[in-house]
Amino acid sequence: MKRSFIGGAALAATAALVLTGCSSSSAPAAQETVDPDEEVTLTVSVWNYDQTPEFKALFDAFQAEHPNITIEPVDILADDYPEKVTTMLSGGDTTDVITMKNAIDYARYATRGQLQDVSDLAEEYGDELAGLETFDTEGKYYALPYRQDFWVLYYNKDLFDKAGLDYPDNISWEEYADLAAKLTDDSGSQKVYGTYHHYWRSVIQAVSAAQTDGDLLSGDYDFMKDQYDLALKLQKDGNALDYATAKTQQISYRTMFETGQTAMMPMGTWYIAGIKQAIEDGKSSVNWGVAQMPQLESGDDVTTFGSPTAFAVNKNAKNAAAAKMFLDFAAGEEGAKAIASIGVVPAFTSDAVTEAFTALPTDELSVEAFAGDKKVVIEMPISDHTADISTILDEEHDLIMVGEKSVEDGLKEAGDRVKNEVLQ
Repeated sequence: MKRSFIGGAALAATAALVLTGCSSSSAPAAQETVDPDEEVTLTVSVWNYDQTPEFKALFDAFQAEHPNITIEPVDILADDYPEKVTTMLSGGDTTDVITMKNAIDYARYATRGQLQDVSDLAEEYGDELAGLETFDTEGKYYALPYRQDFWVLYYNKDLFDKAGLDYPDNISWEEYADLAAKLTDDSGSQKVYGTYHHYWRSVIQAVSAAQTDGDLLSGDYDFMKDQYDLALKLQKDGNALDYATAKTQQISYRTMFETGQTAMMPMGTWYIAGIKQAIEDGKSSVNWGVAQMPQLESGDDVTTFGSPTAFAVNKNAKNAAAAKMFLDFAAGEEGAKAIASIGVVPAFTSDAVTEAFTALPTDELSVEAFAGDKKVVIEMPISDHTADISTILDEEHDLIMVGEKSVEDGLKEAGDRVKNEVLQ
């Protein structure tokens, strides 16, 4: 199975935002338009609207340019989003624009014929739009990316300073575990964990695949064992919040980091905007920075994972022309400037977009982690089997992390199920 990479364009995009920028021209406008005198209400599916500032930033910017179009968010809880949207599309829902939270969802909807072909828009961008290749489905495109994320290590500078430890610059996973033990502190009224792993399987599985050249679609998952062993030991030793508690109580990773309950946290670059918003709103005073994701071995070579986020037009959209106009706006320069201004990494880059990005801390480590050389491997490869394999990997991940299966048994069962239930 050929592996997919977010390289080249994506790395240039992120580097440009923090460093010197790159010259790029905005893509032509969408071929389909709406009469400017026609009043249109455009519905867009989103998750956790009040906590995801990029949506409001995009909607406000689009409506300012198209005052006859009013965007109505269809707000869904983040944890319920994939299941809810799947149900909506299967039931013939007419929400105009569907946000593709990840490539797994896109693969599911595109292969089921539930999205409209927007290849005409995609062809206008080409290499200018980082992550566009992710949505190439047998030569056709059913979504346009507006955001391009990768995973980094967030850390609390004050907690490192208090412990007298150096910031986590290009560390190995072994060094990461050692830091987590030294940073854990339960002497106060609120325990501080050395690190926090959110309950998404990507925290373990995607980074394992990226850093070992493993294939998440293969049915052979021994390459994940070391990362599972590390995560389970962290929670067993009390240096990370245990998985069962995080999952059953639906712990917010934002709360863990913004209230100082964890000193470190692997997470995607989309969270930069969330921290910026929390600090501006007076809800957090965390003194934060970002570092490179820990590696198998410490050194200059950095490999992480990530994926683009995109908008698609529902096959049953009531306002298809307005929906395509919104996709084109969100993917282009004006949409990119709108989200860059709040700290979200856009898929499209230009000098104007670079100037708009001001949310990242300016210390040397944060800038290097964000814009330095790295290989970014796509979080989950796209194929006809992606959605079904992802479901199996999710289920076995749960069983391993709560201790109902050993790492060895869980990985073997995942492989057997993928080979017997999906790949046969």
